[in-house]
Amino acid sequence: MTAPSPRKPVILLVHGAWHGAWCWELLAPELTALGWQVETVDLPSASADPRNTAGMYDDARAVRRRLDAAEGPVTVLAHSYAGLPVTQAAAGADVNRLVYLAAFQLDVGDSLAGIAGGEIPGGDTGTLPAHEDPRTHLYADATEEIASRAAERLVLQTVKSFSEPLTTAAWKTVPSSYVVCERDRAVDPGFQKVMAARSERSYTLPTGHSPFYSAPGELARLITADADL
Repeated sequence: MTAPSPRKPVILLVHGAWHGAWCWELLAPELTALGWQVETVDLPSASADPRNTAGMYDDARAVRRRLDAAEGPVTVLAHSYAGLPVTQAAAGADVNRLVYLAAFQLDVGDSLAGIAGGEIPGGDTGTLPAHEDPRTHLYADATEEIASRAAERLVLQTVKSFSEPLTTAAWKTVPSSYVVCERDRAVDPGFQKVMAARSERSYTLPTGHSPFYSAPGELARLITADADL
C-alpha cells in the first residue's frame, strides 16, 4: 500500500500598500519549486476606487479568513505595510512563523501614521496614490521592464489603513523572522534593523524594497532555509 505523500508546507504571501497579489508573480514559482504550497490574499485597502474606505482592520480580517481556511499551520510573509494587518490577524491563528520583509513590525497602539510623525496623513476617509517615482523608490534594483510593469499596476491606498492602530501584536506569541533590505529607499534600513530586534531571527538582503522582483530566487531560498525545510 502506497503511503500518502507528505503535505506541503503552506506560505501565505501578503502584499504591501498600493499593491495586489499580482506582485508575487516571480516569487511564487520559486517557492513552489522549493516545495511550498503558496497562498495569496488581496488586501481591501488597496484598490482603484478613490471612494474606498477599507482600513487596516478590514485587511486584518481578510488575512485571518485566509489563515482560518488553510489546512495545517501556515508561514506568513508580510511585506512593508502588510506587517500591520498580519501582526493584527495572526494572534491565535494556526501560524508557525511570521516573516517580516522590510515590513512594519510594530507594537500594540502603533499605527503607520502615528510612527511617521505627520509624514503620512491620518483620518478615516480619502485615498493616496503611490510614490511619484515608484520605479526608483520601490523597484530600484529590478529591471526596467519589470519595474515599469509593476508601477503601471499600482492602485490607490486608503488613508484609513495608515491610521488604525494595532490592538494586538502576534509576534509576541508567534515565532518571527525579519528580512532587512539593505538598499531600501522606501523603508529606512536603519529603522528596519530596529524593528528586526523584535524577531527571533534576522537576515539581510543586499536589495531594494522589493526583492520579490529583483532577487526572487534568493528570497525564496532564504525563506525556505529560515523555515528549516
